[in-house]
Amino acid sequence: MKRVLITGATSGIGLQLAKDYSAEGWHVTACGRNVLTLQSWAETRDNVTVLSFDATDAEATRAALTQEDMAYDLIILNAGTCEYIDHGEIDVSLFKRVFDINLFGVLNCIEALQGRFQRGTHLALMGSTAAYLGLPRAEAYGASKAAISYLARSLSVDLESKAVTVSLISPGFVKTPLTDKNDFAMPMLVTPEEASEAIRHGLDRKKVEVHFPKKFTYFLKFLSSMPMAMQLALVRKITRKA
Repeated sequence: MKRVLITGATSGIGLQLAKDYSAEGWHVTACGRNVLTLQSWAETRDNVTVLSFDATDAEATRAALTQEDMAYDLIILNAGTCEYIDHGEIDVSLFKRVFDINLFGVLNCIEALQGRFQRGTHLALMGSTAAYLGLPRAEAYGASKAAISYLARSLSVDLESKAVTVSLISPGFVKTPLTDKNDFAMPMLVTPEEASEAIRHGLDRKKVEVHFPKKFTYFLKFLSSMPMAMQLALVRKITRKA
């Protein structure tokens, strides 16, 4: 039986991935802070293990992830958060909250699990298309996801000698409790079910980057290939209309 570990499995993309991998016959280790939410759907499945911990706490993460003495075929580090700033006014405490979860939470998990990496291990990091361009109010979120993008690319090179595959997941807008808080238009919004299907399809093929929905992501990739002055002008124009 193949084994997958998924963080941020209490809602949204992580929860849907956990359900879908479980339905496909994988043994799922579902991780999150809300143990009641995890247990509410996992208790009827004999191929699901629940781990509750705060990924921003390095010691708690290490303690939780060393409970199971096993190697995983696939590790999806999905847990994340989003907070916006207004009018370009930097709030360092906000940045720290976002980076603690989106970047250092991922690093805590990798550090705890890397001793069990073996030939064929597949590590997937949850990035975002927000890393492609400088977007209004997204300074903290976008910067944290840009760091994840760079981390994934670098690890992909460094772990190649160990035959460990690293994938970057770059979703567009997905309808989750996190995006439900957004107060702006979200073009080409997809459901968690659609996101899970795209992610599982891409990871199954060992894609170095899994990005979706394609029309949206390729448009952003095209914009990001332009000179910076043109990028900024187009982003300003688009966001003003929105």
